[in-house]
Amino acid sequence: MRRDFCDGVGIARLLNATLVLPKFEVAAYWNESSGFGDVFDVEYFIQQKDGFVQVVKELPAELASKEPFKVDCSKRKGSFDYVETVLPLLLEHHYISFTPAMSQRRDRYPWYAKAALCQACYSALRLTSTLEKKGSELLQAIPKPFLSLHLRFEPDMVAYSQCEYSGLSPTAIQAIESARGYRKCLTGEEAHLWRNRGKCPLTPNETAIILQALSIPTDTNIYLAAGDGLMELEGLTSVYANVFTKSTLLSSEDFENMQGNTKAALDYYVSINSDSYVATYFGNMDKMVAAMRAFKGLYKTLFLSRRGFAVLTSQGLKGNSLMEALWKVHRDDFVMGVGSALPDCFCEFKL
Repeated sequence: MRRDFCDGVGIARLLNATLVLPKFEVAAYWNESSGFGDVFDVEYFIQQKDGFVQVVKELPAELASKEPFKVDCSKRKGSFDYVETVLPLLLEHHYISFTPAMSQRRDRYPWYAKAALCQACYSALRLTSTLEKKGSELLQAIPKPFLSLHLRFEPDMVAYSQCEYSGLSPTAIQAIESARGYRKCLTGEEAHLWRNRGKCPLTPNETAIILQALSIPTDTNIYLAAGDGLMELEGLTSVYANVFTKSTLLSSEDFENMQGNTKAALDYYVSINSDSYVATYFGNMDKMVAAMRAFKGLYKTLFLSRRGFAVLTSQGLKGNSLMEALWKVHRDDFVMGVGSALPDCFCEFKL
């Protein structure tokens, strides 16, 4: 689930423009085809944006047959200004599409543009009634209190990372190779440097080691927010036995016709309402969950340090020495989320 479109809403209001209903990024390697309307309540989104920015479901007929002028803001280095970068092109071409970037200078936004951005990110996003009902049922079924753990060790995720792992089962290795495609696994010194930069997803076993280092009791109720095909799960469940998933708590009928984004929406709903949230990655859903939790005042949110784990283990640390070092790496990071939560939104905006 991507939140990049939120930037587009803010700048559209700034430029007095019309915004087409947001679309999720399409990536062939995720094999995902569900859209914004499959996850979020479209009518509610449009209604909540009324007065901030005009949102339409489809392009007007006179524009639908044309190609928009493409503006790629993501390739620009450092902070830049949408007014200087995008506005001249919009005035010239009248119909543009642009890739938002998170490095824009929001200090240049007038208050109504900030209000539009905040409204889009926090107040206008509501799951479809069907998904919200399933999410509520799922939340009620989880034993309380519980920790929501977003664990990323699916075959496509590992293949996409290009990381090298040792000690995996033959089944996991085969699944990764099937998903790898043209992305070759990094080897040698290149693989070592890549891992030490924190680019490799944590395995379930590595995750369990960090959770133990943080003194999280092994009888903690854990809701596993994860995609299909999670590998090597026994590395976690052999230590933390009270692990619950969507598939164990809901009937098989609930998953009929559900795709990746709609399943992720259930994890999103549960995660923002969990007692604690721990993520092993810093992807789009993690940023969105952390931001929403911060907005709601739920600060028990933590991103596990892949870089810290890689560096410490590459130094040969084991046992109690590793546990103590992992504690020190994470002790100052427990309260997270505000940085990605648009702090300007933590107040009331009225037009």
